[in-house]
Amino acid sequence: MVDSVIRKIISCVSSVCQHEVLPITQSTLASSGRPKLRSQTSQVVHRSLPFPTLAPCRSVDSYEKLNRIAEGSYGVVYRARDKLTGEIVALKKLKLENEKNGFPVTSLREIQCLLMAKHPNIVNVKEIVVGESLNNIFMAMEFVPHDLKTLMETMRSRNTAFLISEVKTLMIQLLSGVKLLHDLWIIHRDLKTSNLLMTNTGHVKIADFGLARSYGDPPVNLTQLVVTLWYRAPELLLGESNYTPAIDMWSIGCIFGELVNNEALMPGRGEIDQLNQIFRLLGSPTEDSWPNWTSLPNARTIQFANVPQSSLRQKFPYLTQLGLDLLSAMLAYDPGRRITAEEAMRHPWFEEDPLPKDPSQFPTWPSVASGERRKPHSPTAPHAHQNGVDDTDDAGTNTNALKGTAAEKGPSIFEFESKEGFASGFRLNFGKK
Repeated sequence: MVDSVIRKIISCVSSVCQHEVLPITQSTLASSGRPKLRSQTSQVVHRSLPFPTLAPCRSVDSYEKLNRIAEGSYGVVYRARDKLTGEIVALKKLKLENEKNGFPVTSLREIQCLLMAKHPNIVNVKEIVVGESLNNIFMAMEFVPHDLKTLMETMRSRNTAFLISEVKTLMIQLLSGVKLLHDLWIIHRDLKTSNLLMTNTGHVKIADFGLARSYGDPPVNLTQLVVTLWYRAPELLLGESNYTPAIDMWSIGCIFGELVNNEALMPGRGEIDQLNQIFRLLGSPTEDSWPNWTSLPNARTIQFANVPQSSLRQKFPYLTQLGLDLLSAMLAYDPGRRITAEEAMRHPWFEEDPLPKDPSQFPTWPSVASGERRKPHSPTAPHAHQNGVDDTDDAGTNTNALKGTAAEKGPSIFEFESKEGFASGFRLNFGKK
């Protein structure tokens, strides 16, 4: 019974995922830097991905649970071992105990997005496994030992931080994964350091797609209760419902600042305080920097202090001018002027010294997900009640990062360079010299 239900769900989800996106490598990047699709009429073939639409789902008893990694609003994540192969995975149990309206739409969206978004910098879902009842449904994902939030907590305790060359490597991988999501018309809606995982070979994986959903053009009204507060774009805070993937780019800008200064960029205590922190850092918005912002619902009801100019340079005194330019472009008030992931990947900041470090040269750390030490507190994503399939009724989810992925070195978008026999860095490879 349960197996039949799950197979029908996966069949419905996989029906929209019939194209495979190639990993970003030198051979799959055109001059535009966009990933290609395999198609019969051009260079790629339309082919179905190997989703378990006909084969039965395996039992969760096929895995041995080793330890609990995290628990969020809509899931519990375990580290587990496949009894057949010995592979270590992240096993996420979907919370369905209080569901009265069938399989939750947020879980369907999460499965759909993960099946669609196959990319070296996005966590990979391996299979769906089931227990004895419909309340016991699990997603088996690749296991990744670290998340950036915990790593930075560890580094702060040791008075260390990521080098700029390491920040560049982390950022370009994050941008590469987000670019694919946006190319597939998916908004993540909860990008933050605790949802960015990292392998022992320095490869970043975007995780926690519980708030992700597809969007269209023209945009439709979507719920505003998305994105963890510290990473939430000002248009969301002011009540915008017709938002775009630009909200993800704002979150990436906050992550960028956090990586550089090794502390949260704008840790607001509430929505009003968050807006005040944004205005203090960037200066108050004007009709020139953000046309018609005063027409947003919450802008009419809240009084803010006037801050005439930005203090971004004072906040980042050691960031180069190019680095500050990229950060400013990500934190632009006007969503229409905010830089895209593809544009950000081509920003000249990544070409100036120091160059991005080879991921394999990153240092290693103890794995919190493996139970080596306690994970510090991290702010959670918004949580709302879900009743139906409309986005205005959907709910947040937060698994505090699925700690998972394979440790092997995957496809890379970096190209080795050396000077006088010494490894000096890695330049981005966009198919041109």
